[in-house]
Amino acid sequence: MEMKRLFDILDYQAKNHNLERALVNVLPGKKLKAYSTQDYIHLSDKVSRGLLKYGVKPGDKIAIIVNNNCAEWNIIEMGIEKVGAISVPIYSSISPQENEFIFNQAGVKLCFVSHKDLYNKIASIQKNTPSLEEVFCINDEENLPNWKEILELGEDESLQPEIEKIKEKIQPDDLVTIIYTSGTTGSPKGVMLSHKNLLSNAIDCQERIPEVGENARALSFLPVCHVFERTLLNLYQIKGLSIYFAQNLDTIGEDLKFVQPQIMTVVPRLVEKVFNKIYETGANAGPVKSKIFKWSLDLIKDYDPKVKMPLNWYLKYKVANKLIFSKWREGMGGKMVTLVSGSAKLSEKLNRMFWAAGIPILEGYGLTETSPVISVNCFDRKGFKIGTVGKIVKNIDVKIADDGEVLVKGPCVFQGYYENPELTKEAFTEDGWFKTGDIGEFDEGLLKLTDRKKQIFKTSGGKYIVPAALEDAMKRIPFIEQIMVVGEGKKMPCALIQPNYDFSIKWAEKNGVEIGTTPAEIAKSEAIYKEIEKAMAEINQEFGRWEQIKRFRLTPEEWTIENGCLTPTLKYKRKNTIEKFKNLFDEMYEA
Repeated sequence: MEMKRLFDILDYQAKNHNLERALVNVLPGKKLKAYSTQDYIHLSDKVSRGLLKYGVKPGDKIAIIVNNNCAEWNIIEMGIEKVGAISVPIYSSISPQENEFIFNQAGVKLCFVSHKDLYNKIASIQKNTPSLEEVFCINDEENLPNWKEILELGEDESLQPEIEKIKEKIQPDDLVTIIYTSGTTGSPKGVMLSHKNLLSNAIDCQERIPEVGENARALSFLPVCHVFERTLLNLYQIKGLSIYFAQNLDTIGEDLKFVQPQIMTVVPRLVEKVFNKIYETGANAGPVKSKIFKWSLDLIKDYDPKVKMPLNWYLKYKVANKLIFSKWREGMGGKMVTLVSGSAKLSEKLNRMFWAAGIPILEGYGLTETSPVISVNCFDRKGFKIGTVGKIVKNIDVKIADDGEVLVKGPCVFQGYYENPELTKEAFTEDGWFKTGDIGEFDEGLLKLTDRKKQIFKTSGGKYIVPAALEDAMKRIPFIEQIMVVGEGKKMPCALIQPNYDFSIKWAEKNGVEIGTTPAEIAKSEAIYKEIEKAMAEINQEFGRWEQIKRFRLTPEEWTIENGCLTPTLKYKRKNTIEKFKNLFDEMYEA
């Protein structure tokens, strides 16, 4: 059968796979709550009928906010789609002010939230959001409206013929969702995506995902309101993978070992955190073990899957694999075929190491506005190269503008920004190409990104600085958790740095150095400053004199989503971070 609307995925799965475990919630105590393909269809139909009986009409906006991914999100989403309504998925971490802006601009009628805290968060703005009629909890919460009330309304099967009529009228180009991008600057933008946008992207990406075998499992934990995770979930459903939803970010380690998935999506920040944890453990494992660990890392630091290594390298690798890398794979569940990375640039060093350790990472590229995948690496030697984001996905056209900007056309490109025609017009060239804002080039037919157009800056001396290149290089320093290169219009580039507090404390204990235990104390530590300064001086030599980081300051607190330094997808909010640590920023340029 041909899939034309997103909800057609359900019938396709029923016909081609009909899974016993289509959607599975991982629960505490190694328990599972599984929904079969037939359950999925039956319950999403109930949601559609319930919404119809409640009074929802095609075109109405319905928000969904969950703190952790769950099967019910997908069931509700499909139910919304089949009644012709428009979903508005929202990050649970955004501020009440941002919620209020989104609810009012979109005119949200109903909202589904995962639990009581989110219910209270939305209830607190309800008096300022006149379109919002009701908020339903997905979890069972005493004395609060629950999504099961919609299911109960949907018990009336006499409404199904009306649902089928609505479905017949829904066209591939109809708006299906408005995704508000968290953005690194300014107010959220409502990206309008159609059935065709999202479905075509999932279908066209199928060939890039390796075969993972029968009864394969995907683990999902990245926010499902992010289009990267959402499109991959659509892809998993089309390919017949069972989707397991992790309990939360803190339980990823135990959930990986329990579920033993073959595939999982990640963002670079998570890969960095995983590696930092591995490094902390290995580097502090005692004199002999730490020496073997560092020898193993040194062995694979320049690994390239496309290049044949000398025989003696493979003999050494056999030892390193048995002693070190087999443990990495066990930590990922032992059956991982690939990780798919998106949302930001992945460190080449980490990519090489994970490939060498037998945990291949396929790095891709896209934006919310492109549903999202524009390009992605694959296991085909001609479609893969570390340092690139892979080959362009079929049915998508990409060209590089004269100023280096990546321009895109294709069925995945969005309809525009909701209620913002001026911004929509600015997003396209006069001849209809979407302007990604990223600078790139082709390398052996594969797309390679160099930086965000808006993030490249000039010093007061007129020299161009590419922050991402410097940041990526400096993250090799284990004392650094986060680094932001600054200096637009200033005489030189400097950096704000969040130290890796855990690593710093363990290093200090091992070396008998007093640095304190709190983030504020560590940020003032002369010993930590000198260690970073020494390592930075070495890495600086890889760059031109005008690019080198001349000064830096350590921040006295962690950079988080909550304090406004990071977006929900863990990208830097540069303007916010500079403002938050303005005293340190000013100090660097006044010194």
